[in-house]
Parts: sequence; C-alpha cells; structure tokens
Amino acid sequence: MRAIQLKRFGGPDVLDVVEMPKPLPEAGEVLIRVRAAGVNFFEVLMRGDRYAVMPDLPVILGVEVSGTVEALGQGVDASLTGTRVAAPLFASKRPFGGYAEYVTIDAKLAVPLPDILSFEDATALMVQGLTAFHLLRQSPPAGKSVLVTAAAGGVGSLLVQLAKRQGASTVIAVAGSRAKLDLALSLGADAAVDYSMSDWPMRVREAAGGAGVDVVYDIVGGTMTAASLQALAPGGELVFAALGRYAIGAAELEAMITRNKSLRGFALLPLLSADGLRASLSELFHLAAGGQLAVTQGGRYPLDQANEAHRLLEERRSTGKVVLIP
Repeated sequence: MRAIQLKRFGGPDVLDVVEMPKPLPEAGEVLIRVRAAGVNFFEVLMRGDRYAVMPDLPVILGVEVSGTVEALGQGVDASLTGTRVAAPLFASKRPFGGYAEYVTIDAKLAVPLPDILSFEDATALMVQGLTAFHLLRQSPPAGKSVLVTAAAGGVGSLLVQLAKRQGASTVIAVAGSRAKLDLALSLGADAAVDYSMSDWPMRVREAAGGAGVDVVYDIVGGTMTAASLQALAPGGELVFAALGRYAIGAAELEAMITRNKSLRGFALLPLLSADGLRASLSELFHLAAGGQLAVTQGGRYPLDQANEAHRLLEERRSTGKVVLIP
C-alpha cells in the first residue's frame, strides 16, 4: 500500500510517498480501506519539530480516518465486513498511521457512519468535532457571551454552531479575513471581528456589550491568548485548548487574578473513554447527517499531495477541514 512517511523534521517536502505492506488485523481488530484521512494543524507542528508531544521517527502521520471495513481479525463480528466506519486512531494503541491506504484498529473503536454522511464529513467530526463537543462540556455556554478564536477553522466552525445550539446568548467569532468572517456569520455567529486589526479585543468587548465576553475558547494559543484576555470580562473564563502554544507570562496571570478571571486547561484524550468516544461521535454524526450541524470542508488532496495539504494549513489559507483522499 502507499503511505506518507515522515523520516526527518522540516518543511512540507519532507513528507515522502512510500510503499509499505498492507497491515494485517490482529485478533479483535478490523482492516479499513481508507477513503478520507484528516490533516490537522498539530501534525504540521509535529512535522516541523514544534509540538509539545513528538512521535518517534520514522512515522506515518494521521490520527483519524474513515473508510470501509475490508477484513476482520479473529473474534470480530462477521457482519462488520463492508461497513462504513470512522476510525479514531488517536484513541487506539497505535495512534498514528492515517496517511495511508489502509489502517487497522480495535473493532470496538470503529464507529459506524450514517449512510448519508460522507467520509470527508465524518473525518472532520473526529479530532475537531470532539474537541468542540468537549470544550463546551468543560465550559458550558448556555446564557453566556462567548468568543471563538479561529472561527472559520475545523474546530472553530463547529464551536460556533454548537455554542449557539447549546444556548449561548452571544457568539462572537474572530478570524483573519473577510471570507472567513462571512463564513462564521453564515454558521450562526452573532458578530465577527477581524483579528488583523490592532484593536480587535476592544471591538469584541463592544460586541459583547462593553465589559467583554464571559468565556473565551482559545484554540490558537501564542500571542492570541494574551490578546483574548483583553476581550474577557471580569470574572470570565479562558479555556485554553492549544497544547504546546502557551505564551502568557506572570504579568498576564497577575492581571487575570486582579480581575477575578480564571484559566481552564483543556486536553481531549483524558476526557475520552471508549464508550464515551463512541457516544460522542455518534451524536455528532447524527447531527451532521440530519442537517443540524454543517461541516465546512477546507480542501481535498490526493494522498501523494500531503505536502500541499500541510502547506495550506501552515500558511493559514484553509477554512474548515482538510483531508487526504487515498
């Protein structure tokens, strides 16, 4: 089978197309013919040796795929053959390997897809859908004004919709272009602010009524965190979900404390049990299949153009979910 291998850290062109043996499903596992593999920004950071948690090399990147069950390991229900499934590799004992034509995963982690849901949309609802879903569980938006950073991205575009669905009083989106702001508004944001403007935190405060927002969902990190704190109301909460991109110092923390603001950390994997993972994904899949949750696709690339998919993400030119099609 073909796969994309990372043998050394560097720019997008270090991603190599290689031929590898097709994996064999072990007992309790299924072999999946991959139809869509998700590309995530943290994989761009991994490729460049810039992420908080790094894989050993060589590695096949990719932590989420969807496809069709092609073969079964010993002890797996024969009726699964041919089933369309999502495979959240990130929750399995082999968390990488998605940039390939085939993967194996524990059959208990393979989540069936509604017939109407595309492989691309299912892939978009795994890492990014679950992140949005559980961010809102950690800090519920009902009755509150909320700020969504990177609101046109894979996580942000879903956060905007789910926050509105769960009763946020005001959803304010920030993004870096007119097209991205328009997308966020089309998904239900009450206001959209361009973060390329130097006074964007003030504009967010004004959109929230003057004092600022009650909750910031920070999925960007870096300099965005300190700027977002300027848009946060006294007594508000910033939920930090940008692992490895923490960039606030003692001065910002002291300012938070004097204004009774709080900082909540967020890491997805510790929140996921096997049963909870399946239940959360099933809920997201059925919302999307029923037209209650719009998935924004940001680009479809052939497997052998994984480097171009990485370049798109690294240059911040994407909106929504970027996928590889083996």
